[in-house]
Amino acid sequence: MSAVLPSPLVPLPTAAPAGGGDRNPEFSFGAADFERVRQLIYQRAGISLHAGKQAMVYSRLSRRLRETGHRSFSDYLQWLERAVGGQAEAEWQEFVNCLTTNLTAFFREEHHFGVLAEALRKHGAGKPLRIWCNAASTGEEPYSIAMTVADTLGLQAPVKILASDIDTKVLATAGRGVYADDSRGLSPDLLKRHFLRGTGRNAGSIRVKPELAAMIEFRSFNLMSTSWSLGEAFDIVFCRNVMIYFDAATQRRVLERIHGVMKPQGLLFVGHSENFTDSRDLFQLRGKTVYQRA
Repeated sequence: MSAVLPSPLVPLPTAAPAGGGDRNPEFSFGAADFERVRQLIYQRAGISLHAGKQAMVYSRLSRRLRETGHRSFSDYLQWLERAVGGQAEAEWQEFVNCLTTNLTAFFREEHHFGVLAEALRKHGAGKPLRIWCNAASTGEEPYSIAMTVADTLGLQAPVKILASDIDTKVLATAGRGVYADDSRGLSPDLLKRHFLRGTGRNAGSIRVKPELAAMIEFRSFNLMSTSWSLGEAFDIVFCRNVMIYFDAATQRRVLERIHGVMKPQGLLFVGHSENFTDSRDLFQLRGKTVYQRA
């Protein structure tokens, strides 16, 4: 567990219904259990769960109770907190994986990729450039970034993309680079240039071309970690629709750390509902949900 954690949460005023609201729940799940889950995911991942998430928590974590053979959330959480060694770390990762939300698509919030292409052209094709895409989910976002790089500067441009996520299962999907051929956001032209079509038993699937995938390094990373050993400073960071799950104090802490791993004047792309004008000392607004490092 991280040595530097967000401030403790204020207890919820409402009680969580047993079993996430089910009349005959499979597992015992009371208000105290929900509050403990809420505290643990906040400490581990900075995620703030509100009172309306009891049913979601029950549904997702009940899978872990079945896998580990526990009959109540109280027993499972007690075991999780007391477990040590590799088994404990593996289960903590499963716990986090269950409670993270992964919504993504190719070229989501499309205007960002026009801004990215313009920034790439200004940077030039011959100079090294580093991009960090955190909360990469199942890979659609980092591959969209890579396609923009390839179409703007060429596949041989010295651009490296670090794609990270706290959820190891979605990262495994991202690393495979295999998607349905009707995935939202992909035009016929993009499919032709950047993907291989499956045949036979793989018909209906597409795979990212190896030369495009070579731009990207996938790595598990927790924004709550005390160690941000990410290599050389980044020119561009995508951190979209992540901060909405954090409270104000956690947002500020993460922004300070992102600021610390970026080059001066570097660009930060955020989600459509995220606004960081209160952190003008770190980032200044330069366009629609695009900030520049101060």
